[in-house]
Amino acid sequence: MLTWKQILIGLIIILVDGFVYIALGLLLMNYEDFYDESEGPYWSLSSMTTSEKITYIGFEAWNVINIAAAVYILFRIIKRFKRGTTWGG
Repeated sequence: MLTWKQILIGLIIILVDGFVYIALGLLLMNYEDFYDESEGPYWSLSSMTTSEKITYIGFEAWNVINIAAAVYILFRIIKRFKRGTTWGG
């Protein structure tokens, strides 16, 4: 069985993850608001300023981290079910 401490840590991780997505999304809105067609195709790195490039790459890296975490959690759940143990054991 999961303890209250494990549940609290899980909730904190989910909240921090959501906060990071919100922060990166707000920073990327700067690109949306000030995009200029003369600087290059939409969403190309050539049309972004340095801070927008950093934000965009950080956003994509955060997506990769989240996918890796989801795969790891799924792996742990499958491994636990294959062993036939419960959450407390």
